[in-house]
Amino acid sequence: MLIEFSVGNYRSFKEQVTFSMVAANLVAKDKKLDEKNVFEIDDDLKLLKSAAIYGANASGKSNLATALGFMRWFMINSSKETQSTEKIGVEQFKLSTETEEKPSFFEIVFLINGKRYRYGFEATIEKVISEWLFFVPKLKETKLFERKLNKISVSKRLKADGIQQKTRHNALFLSVSAQFNVEIAEIILDWLTNRVKIASGLDDSGYQRYTVSCLTNNKNKDEIFQLLKKLDLGFSDVKVKESEITADLWPKEFPDEIKNYIIKNGMAKVTSVQTTHQKFDGEGNPVSTEIFDLNNQESEGTQKVFALAGPLVDTLKNGKVLIIDEFDARIHPLISRAIVELFNSNETNPNNAQLIFMTHDTNLLNNKLFRRDQIWFTEKNRYGATDLYSLAEYKIPDDAPFESDYIQGRYGAIPYIGNLNHLIDSHA
Repeated sequence: MLIEFSVGNYRSFKEQVTFSMVAANLVAKDKKLDEKNVFEIDDDLKLLKSAAIYGANASGKSNLATALGFMRWFMINSSKETQSTEKIGVEQFKLSTETEEKPSFFEIVFLINGKRYRYGFEATIEKVISEWLFFVPKLKETKLFERKLNKISVSKRLKADGIQQKTRHNALFLSVSAQFNVEIAEIILDWLTNRVKIASGLDDSGYQRYTVSCLTNNKNKDEIFQLLKKLDLGFSDVKVKESEITADLWPKEFPDEIKNYIIKNGMAKVTSVQTTHQKFDGEGNPVSTEIFDLNNQESEGTQKVFALAGPLVDTLKNGKVLIIDEFDARIHPLISRAIVELFNSNETNPNNAQLIFMTHDTNLLNNKLFRRDQIWFTEKNRYGATDLYSLAEYKIPDDAPFESDYIQGRYGAIPYIGNLNHLIDSHA
């Protein structure tokens, strides 16, 4: 389970933001929201099942997902996919002379098998400046390791002594420890790899391949089909078709390396997704069916919902974390709402999966759908830095009209558009 994520420049409170899935101590009028949208870890910790992040264009919403995506990639891969001379892919905040040369700060707090972990690091493009891992075995937070440049102090509990000397200046000690089969490190990276997924609402080709593989291998096939059917996408069936193609039949526009692979191996398999539509006569009677190709004949919205269907079902069934940037792009608001309601439900989300999404869809800003602590905003300050804050910070009634208040600017995080009346010279 994800608890918190922080990102910023060198622990500077001005440039650091923290996003939290910890349920605030709210006195809600609608107790149903508490029963559905919140789950209890213990007497002291309750977490949210979903959260929405709003903000104007260029306010930093996507940067939060990008930062978490980089942190995840660097934790998993820095020991095996980088060389000693390679730069680290962090981006400094370049709009301040105070921070442009300072390290970037990342920290994540999460639960694995009932234990709470806090892991983070600071890095420049040249090297890892600091790194730390703490956990709570019972009541008190305990250090597992702590790093300052190349000096790494390791707890006996971690069982990673001797790996310090094998850790490069531009690699994470956690990543190297997992490479050398340190159990706690392996558990953490396995959680990140298999239980935290980050999707782009604009580029969903990777997730379409995942959904196709689920249908091909009969993994969650029935649930995926039922989800697609319930969301009313206009087709009655969906099938995956595999066909073999030789090099001479391969389209000319495809890259030479793919053609060379086919020539070397003789042939390749091509996968296509087909949807079935009812065909009617002039009097409206069904007479036959028509087969459509998903990528060539279905709408982009249908393609996106299909792509997300596999990850959504997998996340819900297995209690994972799914983060979707540009959630509302290309899909109808009612479908967006239906997906959120899948997570905010004890029936369809029995394993307490978590959905975090960045959106402009104000139809979801509804006090019947979300508690105040599930709604977050990003806003750029006058210096170009992102401020991230929750609606729970506002002293407003739970039944306040969230959507209309937001559009009117009462919570900030909206674009302030200048007068456009004289943009085009009508006498030119």
